[in-house]
This record gives sequence, C-alpha cells and structure tokens, in this order.
Amino acid sequence: MESKKRPLLALHNLHIGFKKGDKIDRVVHGIDLDIQENETLALVGESGSGKTVTAQAILRLFSENWIAYPEGEILFEGRNILTMDVPELRRIRGNEISMIFQEPMSSLNPLHTIEKQLNETLFLHKGLSPGKATPIALEWLKKVGMRDPENKLKSFPHQLSGGERQRVMIAMALANEPKLLIADEPTTALDVTIQAQILNLIESLQREFKMAVLFITHDLGIVRRISDRVAVMHQGKLVETESVRKIFKRPKHAYTRLLLAAEPGDEPPESDPNIESILKLQNLKVWFPIQRGILRLTKDYVKAVDGITLNLKKGRTLGVVGESGSGKTTLGKAILCLQKSKGDIWFKGQPLHNLKPEKIRPLRLQMQVIFQDPYGSLSPRMSVEQIIGEGLKIHKIGDQQSREKLVIDTMREVGLEPGHRHRFPNEFSGGQRQRIALARALVLKPQIIVLDEPTSSLDRTIQFQVIELLKRLQVKYNLSYIFISHDLKVVKSLCHDLVIMRNGKIVEAGSAQDIFKNPKHSYTKELLANAFKY
Repeated sequence: MESKKRPLLALHNLHIGFKKGDKIDRVVHGIDLDIQENETLALVGESGSGKTVTAQAILRLFSENWIAYPEGEILFEGRNILTMDVPELRRIRGNEISMIFQEPMSSLNPLHTIEKQLNETLFLHKGLSPGKATPIALEWLKKVGMRDPENKLKSFPHQLSGGERQRVMIAMALANEPKLLIADEPTTALDVTIQAQILNLIESLQREFKMAVLFITHDLGIVRRISDRVAVMHQGKLVETESVRKIFKRPKHAYTRLLLAAEPGDEPPESDPNIESILKLQNLKVWFPIQRGILRLTKDYVKAVDGITLNLKKGRTLGVVGESGSGKTTLGKAILCLQKSKGDIWFKGQPLHNLKPEKIRPLRLQMQVIFQDPYGSLSPRMSVEQIIGEGLKIHKIGDQQSREKLVIDTMREVGLEPGHRHRFPNEFSGGQRQRIALARALVLKPQIIVLDEPTSSLDRTIQFQVIELLKRLQVKYNLSYIFISHDLKVVKSLCHDLVIMRNGKIVEAGSAQDIFKNPKHSYTKELLANAFKY
C-alpha cells in the first residue's frame, strides 16, 4: 500500500490564545489543516473568525509576550515552526514562506522608497547588491501590473494608490520564489482587471515553482476560480474542509451555506433623472506637477483628475469605478476639499471652490468620508469610543452622556459590540476596523458620505449586512453616497448611477441599470467581463 505523501505544511490541533495575566484567552481552537506542494487552499470565514491569526501564526509573526500556543504544532516540511530558534525562523520568513499582508500601508516602511524595500528582501535572502537587485525589482513590478514601474521604484508608499501599494506587497512576497505563499486578501484593493492579472500570475508561478498557496479571501468568485480545496472557519474553529466542487455544490455546515447565500446578486436600483442634485462638479481637475532638476522646475503634470463633470442626486448612490490609479480616490478627496483642485464644486447650491478653509469646516458635519485603509485612518492612541465620538465633540453635539449613547447605538448599527468601545484599533481585525470607520462617519448623520472601498476588507456576510445597512440608512435619512469601488458585484447591488474612470477621465456615465445591461465603452466591457466571469 502506497504511503500518503507528507504535506508541505500541516497544522495539528493548533490552539492560539492571547495572554491576559496568568490566563490565556483562546481565539483559535484545535485547527487541523494541511497543504500539499503545488496546492491552493482557500481559507474563508467572517471577519474575526481567526483566519489572519492562524496565517500569521505559521510564521510566528506575533510577539510572544502577548500570544501563546498552548497546544498543537505547525510542521513545515516536517520541521516544527513552534520550536524553531530565531535565526532559523528568519531563514524561512520571506524566503521559503512569504506572506502578502492585508493592509499594505501599515506593512510598508513610509521612510524608504519602493526600490529600497524590494531590494532589501533580495539582499537578505539572495545576497544581491543594489545594482543586481534593482533590475529584478523592476521586472517584478512589471509582472504585477504596475503602471510606470520605473518611476514607481523611486516613490514612497504614500505616493502610491491603495492598489499600487498592494501590488508592491505582492512583488515583495514573490520575488524570492517561495515554496509557500500565504496571501491574506491579496486582491482586496485591486480592480477586477488587475485582479485577474494577479491571479493569473500566482497561478503561473505556482505551476513553475510548484508553490503552495494559502489564500485568505472573502471573495467566493476568487475561491471558485483559484482554489483546489476550501477550509471554512467560524469563531476560531474549522467547521468544514472540502474540495471546491463539493463546497459549492453540497455545503454541509450551516455557516458555509450562509456564506454562499451572502453573494451579492441584486439588480441595480432604478435611477430617476428628475431628482434634484445635491452635489455638482464642473470640469474638476487635480494635476500634480512633475519637478526635475536642481531648481525643481515643473516639466509635466500627473493628471490624476482631468476635467470631471458629474451630478450626485439627493438620496441616491453614485458609483465611481475604475482601475487602481485611475483617479477615483483623488476625486473623492477633491469633492471633500481635502485635495486642492481647479474647477467648480457645488454643494446644495453653494460654491465650495470659492470658500476659505475656515468656512468649509462647518460643512464637514454634512459631508463625511470612509477611507480605503481603515488602519491608517484610525488613531492608534485613541479608543474606539473616542474615535467614533470625536466628530460629535468637535461639532459640539450633545453632552458626554448623550454622545456615549450615540456611539453605542451606532456601533450596534454597524455590527460592533458596544462593550468593546474602550479597546484600541490594533485589537480588532481588518474588517472590524472598517466597521469602526463606518461608524465614525455615520454617527454624525451627514447628508453626503464618500465611501472609498468601504467593504473591501469585509467578508461577504458582513458585506451583505453593511450594504443593507447603507440602503436602510439612505432611505431613513435621505443620504447621498459616492461609492468608490472595484467590486462590481457590490456596485451593482447598491448604486443608482455609475461613472467609469480611466486615466483621470470619465469614459462612460449613466444609470447603473443601463451600463450593466448595455456597456458602450470597450474598457467598461472589459471590467464587466472580468467581474462576472466566475
């Protein structure tokens, strides 16, 4: 009888817990999981289920001053990672096992250029000098679909869009051709066309190097496409592990059935051209100068937003869709006067483009924003209660007791436990931090909310809840949303009207129903084809 092949990675009865004095608060309970060479295992489950904790435990990335592994083992090629010393761990990290993290802005060093950070990983594991490492770094940026990679090498993380930062993280993880790639939501910030490129790249590298992939995602379309097997986590436990075909055709566990039922499938809500506009843009431009030479003379411009004209209707949702770097986020910042711009911005008939900063501040109460990167936008030194209630305090709404009640009520609305309001952002998962950012905006009951990828970090069940919450609040308070996203399934479910952006310009605009049924521009057709392929 032929013996079973030893898995590349095996987790046996793994328990993980946070140290609280003499006690251990267990968050992962007895995980049994294995990954074979050249296999892709998708790990799915709701935010806070223990997916990321389990993944990071494989490389012991948590400080062991506050995390413990009371039971179990993690075997990589038969070696127990939990008993390895630090030098051996360092040889494995980033070399034999690489990881793509969920939040690229908090994972990249803000003080170093992209070139230096990519070169560093090649130097540490391959001993390459900067002269030899830079061409390899440049080639990897091209492979992951980075536009203008030569200039991006010289950039700092804050100068890149969210999707571009994610691509840098993917390039860093793959540069040393690891045996196991742990991908924690690697395509979260990417538009569907680049997402398809990245998935194709991972698949081709997997075939070439017989690389195993642990793929953590909430996108079940990606799971269906890229995975061999699926492991479903719920409340720190593994509830089901099966082949992709069996999971999608005959899910056994009730929670797995709930996940599959939460895929957005609604038709776009009907647009009404007769509703008055609450916000109007006319020929809006945001150009960034390109300066060169000793005198830093302006030689050219990066036209991030180039002559945008659009209307946002009262009580409706305008979707803004386009590839990473197309100008979506810059447009959102310009609308809120967080970014200098040229052109006209009219809010409720009032010209914002002529107002001085001190006149704009009172309007912040009526115009709120949820940023793409929740961890970067939440102060690590403030509790959740302070973060959500900060706007109430600044705008002098209510007293301390009434503000606390508003914070508690809003936390409940977005699916957060009010008893956790005294915790800090680092104590929450990525999806939970996104809900904190959502609560911070909603607590002020604004008239316009700019939502920049607000559901990108959320699993499908929570996405469904947030979408339904946004719809309910829109009807209740007659809210207007500008919904910036690359997830066309979510856009289709939520948006009344739609604009498609590319290279700072609008290439197609109209009602969401018309664009999804009959796209006219070739780029729109490409986006839709990639989004609804699986």
